[in-house]
Amino acid sequence: MAKKIDKKITGYNVVKDNGEKPSQNENQNRRAEDNNNVVQMHERLERPPTLHGSTYKITTPLSEHALYVTINDIILNPGTEHEVRRPFEMFINSKNMDHFQWIVALTRIISAVFRKGGDVTFMVEELRSVFDPHGGYFKKGGKFMPSLVAEIGDVLEYHLRTIGILKKAELDEHQKNLIKEKTKEYARKTGVTDSSSSGDFPEGAELCNKCLTKAMIMLDGCLTCLNCGESKCG
Repeated sequence: MAKKIDKKITGYNVVKDNGEKPSQNENQNRRAEDNNNVVQMHERLERPPTLHGSTYKITTPLSEHALYVTINDIILNPGTEHEVRRPFEMFINSKNMDHFQWIVALTRIISAVFRKGGDVTFMVEELRSVFDPHGGYFKKGGKFMPSLVAEIGDVLEYHLRTIGILKKAELDEHQKNLIKEKTKEYARKTGVTDSSSSGDFPEGAELCNKCLTKAMIMLDGCLTCLNCGESKCG
């Protein structure tokens, strides 16, 4: 028999044929069964025919040709409350074949770690800790890259932040206010306009050991980073 509902539905229960409501144990068993049906990332998970991905361009003074880093993601449990986006594979392409062997090896290892499941964020620091014995280079904006592998780690970090696996470490209000005050004071004393918003920092700024950016300025005998707020004076 149909029954008209005049009020907004705020919840529901499954009723048995005899009109009884399911017991608490039955509800718990049903929730446990739903959780068991949640697909987790593991190495036996088959690759779908289509994956969502992003491609990042890397240009460095170490190579005449750019590198293109592609990271493809798999969406698990789509359309449910357990939906999550996880990296599944990485590819790197370039016209420069000098690095072909180690690039193929690196992408295969990283892709294998992706498919293994679990926490993959540790790879960011592992890659960024690789130093080139011939020296690194500075990106536009003054950020120091110790090696090409470290920049690949930088790309991976950006991608993990984009899909929500890594959270960006925000500056607290004290650090934000300190950076604003130091930037204004430096501009007033030197006549140099603020360019930090465009990714550039004052010429002659020193390298900050914390964020690896040439943004350390000297004011009143105190070194302060205009990028991350690091200060030698506490």
